[in-house]
Amino acid sequence: MKTETLAAEAPLDCVRCPRLVDYRIHNAASQPDWFNAPVPSFGDPEAWLLVVGLAPGVTGANRTGRPFTGDYAGDLLYSTLEKCGLTEGQYDRRPDDGLMLRGAMITNAVRCVPPQNKPVGAEINACRPFLRARINALPNLRTIITLGKISHDSTVRALDGKLREHPFGHGAQSRIGRLRLIASYHCSRYNTQTRRLTEDMFEDVFRLATLME
Repeated sequence: MKTETLAAEAPLDCVRCPRLVDYRIHNAASQPDWFNAPVPSFGDPEAWLLVVGLAPGVTGANRTGRPFTGDYAGDLLYSTLEKCGLTEGQYDRRPDDGLMLRGAMITNAVRCVPPQNKPVGAEINACRPFLRARINALPNLRTIITLGKISHDSTVRALDGKLREHPFGHGAQSRIGRLRLIASYHCSRYNTQTRRLTEDMFEDVFRLATLME
């Protein structure tokens, strides 16, 4: 089977997923000052660590144009990266805050915001070539942290792995080729409010990644 080769970032006018295009247009009509486009990856092109989220949040990355920027999930993710020594500057919920990542990059399995934060299977599949290209474009990449099952499963498939050999579970570790995978529950407000994920649990995943490094 031929593997599709794309750039690591989706074009801002990407039309691969009609439902997501319609939702972008809807958001742009009501919020014309928002980013309202496929959100590019953010971080260090020499990263050894890639964090893969699910998709942009409608009032977070879809508004600001930077992954995990402008909502609670970003507050937790960036503070955790800071504790692990992977940031330079101060995160301030806006893309012009001067924050930089050192040794890390953040991307999403789906680059456009989906209605109700729920992409469908066809949309995840359509965006996977960008995820595969993003992974392949990082020459020093050694570890991937996946946030949530959808992100985890799409990453495994992007690496041509088998899901039964790399099951999702918080803190689950596996290896595909040269890359280590560590899975985590998503750092959403819902998961933290319900205590499915605590800050300590989340930090433990990143500390594990840095210790393995």
